[in-house]
Amino acid sequence: MTIVVDGKSIEVEEGISVAAALMSNDVHSFRRSVRGEPRGPLCGMGICHECRVTIDGAAHRRACLVMVSSGLEIVTAEGDA
Repeated sequence: MTIVVDGKSIEVEEGISVAAALMSNDVHSFRRSVRGEPRGPLCGMGICHECRVTIDGAAHRRACLVMVSSGLEIVTAEGDA
């Protein structure tokens, strides 16, 4: 299926989380810390909040808790810059 990440269409597998889809496509910087450092998933189960991205216009969604669906639009810290 196809999702859009930072304005680019990418093909991903069905049945995986947004975090897994991003990481499998070499996207590792999901957000930035208050000091501007790149941050990415740590726990993979929604506790650390390091995987927050904007999904379909909704900010601060935890990518590890959202399953991919065709046409999702995701904006990471890199796309938001």
